[in-house]
Amino acid sequence: MHNKPSLAVELGNLPLANPVLTASGTFGYGLEYADFVDLDSLGGFIVKGTTLEPRQGNPYPRMAETPSGMLNAVGLQNGGVDHFINHIYPRLSNITSEIIVNVSGAAVEDYVEVCRRLQPLDRIRAIEVNISCPNVKQGGMAFGTTPEGAARVTEAVRAAWPGHLMVKLSPNVTSIVDIALAVQDAGADSVSLINTLLGMAIDVERRRPMLSTITGGLSGPAVRPVAVRMVWQVAKALSIPVVGLGGITSGRDALEFIMAGATAVQVGTYNFVDPAATARVVTEIEDYLIRHNISDINELRGII
Repeated sequence: MHNKPSLAVELGNLPLANPVLTASGTFGYGLEYADFVDLDSLGGFIVKGTTLEPRQGNPYPRMAETPSGMLNAVGLQNGGVDHFINHIYPRLSNITSEIIVNVSGAAVEDYVEVCRRLQPLDRIRAIEVNISCPNVKQGGMAFGTTPEGAARVTEAVRAAWPGHLMVKLSPNVTSIVDIALAVQDAGADSVSLINTLLGMAIDVERRRPMLSTITGGLSGPAVRPVAVRMVWQVAKALSIPVVGLGGITSGRDALEFIMAGATAVQVGTYNFVDPAATARVVTEIEDYLIRHNISDINELRGII
């Protein structure tokens, strides 16, 4: 192959220079990684979970290493949407790759208000809605664990947000396909999966849970086969793009998700191991295409 292969993908109405994004909660606001990664070399990056009001997160300890992964129970620690608008966003204005804000809330109205405040920011063309929030205002039902709850928050956000709307799905459900179909019907432009699997670890010497919250979210290479399977199932069922994540450490890992049907991928936990992982994944995908004489990354999508 004499010409460089094309890595450009279309995430519905959102064009990306390449399919590699970062996973929310693992890359800060991007600025923290600027010494290790050229942020413009990525398709985009997803900033940490942003809520209406500032959140301190859960008590320590809230992270624990596990075999081939980690548990976390950080609890959406962030300065709130106004802090992002006033103090973070101005520092991102010269970045050309897509800046995607992960939006979370304790009630549907919270999501809507965060989106309303983000609307005037012309560099924010996409949001990722986290529907793994534990409670709604009434009834205590998790948004992301029923099609009805997932559709309700998606519909409300769709009415408030004119840009690209990605919905992040929880794997802690009986049928992730049913929930993916519900958010597609409610107006989502894409879905991302998987969020962390519910897990637990115990310090047997101290005879106590390793996390202050007892349980937490399991991520890292240990979850990748589960994530690839769920992406494959969802991509077969949906007509909107799928973004795959869960344990990606290399270009080869990313290509598993793309071959399973993902249009783009997110690198998460491995950013803590190798701060330059995302840029390396881009290079390794390109090297694979050159090695196999493939001119366009899109030729590989959903071939399984």
